[in-house]
Amino acid sequence: MKKNIISGLVVVGALALIAFVLQNNKKKNEAATAVVAEKNATVSVKIDTVKTEEVSLDFSVNGNFEPIQELTFSAEKSGKVISVLVKEGDRVSVGQTIAIVRSDVINVEAQNANVIYQNAVTDLNRFESAYKTGGVTKQQLDNAKLALANAHARLKQANINVGDTRIKAPISGIINKKFIETGSILAGMPPTAMFEIVNVSKLKLKVTVTEGQVAGLKVGNMIKVTSSVYPNKEFSGKITFVAPKADASLNFPVEVEIVNNTDNDLKAGMYGTALFASNQQKQMLMTVPRTAFVGSVSSNQIFVNDNKTAVLKNVVAGRILGDKVEIIKGLSNGEQVVVTGQINLTDGTKLEIIK
Repeated sequence: MKKNIISGLVVVGALALIAFVLQNNKKKNEAATAVVAEKNATVSVKIDTVKTEEVSLDFSVNGNFEPIQELTFSAEKSGKVISVLVKEGDRVSVGQTIAIVRSDVINVEAQNANVIYQNAVTDLNRFESAYKTGGVTKQQLDNAKLALANAHARLKQANINVGDTRIKAPISGIINKKFIETGSILAGMPPTAMFEIVNVSKLKLKVTVTEGQVAGLKVGNMIKVTSSVYPNKEFSGKITFVAPKADASLNFPVEVEIVNNTDNDLKAGMYGTALFASNQQKQMLMTVPRTAFVGSVSSNQIFVNDNKTAVLKNVVAGRILGDKVEIIKGLSNGEQVVVTGQINLTDGTKLEIIK
């Protein structure tokens, strides 16, 4: 009996010890989980400081060069190509013959039209002489004049058709593509494409600028233009168009015309940069990095670090100055703005600042 009591006490003691150990482990696990949860609740970000600094108001905008003229032209009339006088890459001048279409039938028609015209001239001379002596009526003379006018019109059209057999370049430039070969049959409807001519003696650089930047731009202003392909060369450009209305993104399209050099180093499609100089060279402005904005500058929202807590602020952005943006309202000097990691933030998120 005594042994049974002792055994029972041992079992109860063991169970109590096991319960104590389990409870203690549970508390440790809960504490560790709380630490992990607290750590996972923070978001790693980088920050920068709002400051007022002397900033150059010069700015640059990127775009692509386009040819001053480009044209894909087609056959006006049907016929068989008997000679192609140019190849891709050749330079041509306006009015230069670049292909010849079979013309024997057209030449015969022109000769017949000329014979008819000459006969009409002779007939009119004869009728005019006869009319003076009363040999023909006024109506017969008028009919002779009408016949001459019709013959002259047919001869003129025949000569145009002869001219059309010699296909001429409508603009000066370089043959960029050739769509026909000797023996090709041209169709008038639908018209057969023959050549693509590109004029790169001058180029257009199309860019867009902001509301703050467009105010200082005028048609006729001369600016500098560079190309990423030729980093050590500068080209002279002239503003030829400033849009009177903003586009859908609230930017203003601007066109700059550049005179190419004699070697035509600039090619259509190349990446170019327009360098716009400001009348006010430098000015003291409050700025933040462009990357501080949530989404884009147009959002006018920035996260600020307030004692390692993200606070979303609405600001008023001014001019975009390269990789910086002017702040007109909403921030103060010395405040810390989040410049990376905003995608994971909401107002009140705890922050872990990384260097």
